Amino acid sequence: MWGLANRKNTLFKRAISESGVVVYPSSVALVRNLQSHGIGTAIVSASRNCRETLEAARIGDLFAVRVDGLVAEQRGLAGKPSPEMFVEAAKDLGTSPARTAVVEDALAGVEAGRRGGFGLVIGVDRSGEADALRSRGADVVVRDLAEVVVR
Repeated sequence: MWGLANRKNTLFKRAISESGVVVYPSSVALVRNLQSHGIGTAIVSASRNCRETLEAARIGDLFAVRVDGLVAEQRGLAGKPSPEMFVEAAKDLGTSPARTAVVEDALAGVEAGRRGGFGLVIGVDRSGEADALRSRGADVVVRDLAEVVVR
């Protein structure tokens, strides 16, 4: 089983190296907009390849904080739907969950945000799961992050 997992990881890294990564321009624009307003941003991902994926997408410097699968392992954090990774990211940003928003397109991530007591949980419906995102705890569901307005 480990051999299969290692092979998959090798193929994944080769694919992002050779083909790049598709980026949602509205997601990058939202993060940059938040930063221009002095709002800290973090990425939370269970992936152990998060850094490589961000670099392949040419947005490696986009987030001030990264809590990914490697960081979770180092710090002994449980993965989603546990809120531990999100809580850790808020802590690393110097804030509390109650004063932090979670933006997620995965059901487990939305649930983690809700369970963690985050001030706002935005579900991003890219696959026709708006109702499921709401039932897992999203305060708001959008189809694209261009719908999010920062004031």
